[in-house]
Amino acid sequence: MIASADSEHLRALIRTIPDYPSPGIRFRDVTTLMGDAAGFRRAVDCLLALPEARDIDIVAGIEARGFILGGAVAHQLGTGFVPVRKKGKLPWETISQEYELEYGVDVVEMHADALHAGQRVLLVDDLIATGGTAGAAVSLIEHSGARVPAAVFIIELPDLGGRAVLERRGVAVRSLVTFAGD
Repeated sequence: MIASADSEHLRALIRTIPDYPSPGIRFRDVTTLMGDAAGFRRAVDCLLALPEARDIDIVAGIEARGFILGGAVAHQLGTGFVPVRKKGKLPWETISQEYELEYGVDVVEMHADALHAGQRVLLVDDLIATGGTAGAAVSLIEHSGARVPAAVFIIELPDLGGRAVLERRGVAVRSLVTFAGD
């Protein structure tokens, strides 16, 4: 479990932008945390300290901030890294998963040969809100025959229910900082 002092330190490094991308939304900007060398190192260390970050074969990160965090986590764990990207961004044969947004649908993709049956994948991203993107990433990973025992995030917006979406699928969810009321 992350110490409350670590959580508060990381929370202080996350910028809140009011009314972005639309009125009434408070956007939690993790790039300010990533721009702080000690804060970024502490966040990655805290993700690595979670029990869910153990006993995995490979890390998958969701575009775009999940690439930064997932790459750092994979490096420290000594594993490979698999990018989960927006549609049309990968140069090889892909598998794709559509998911619902508040107003419409989107698609994430992964190289068809990125994972192998039986691999244990740690899913990493900066934030979990409704669980739509993370759920789609889990579907992609499972389609390849791999499994996702856990997903880790810097930020969780618990009122939006994303944790429950993943936990219903058997994925353990951990986050370092929560922002209630978002």
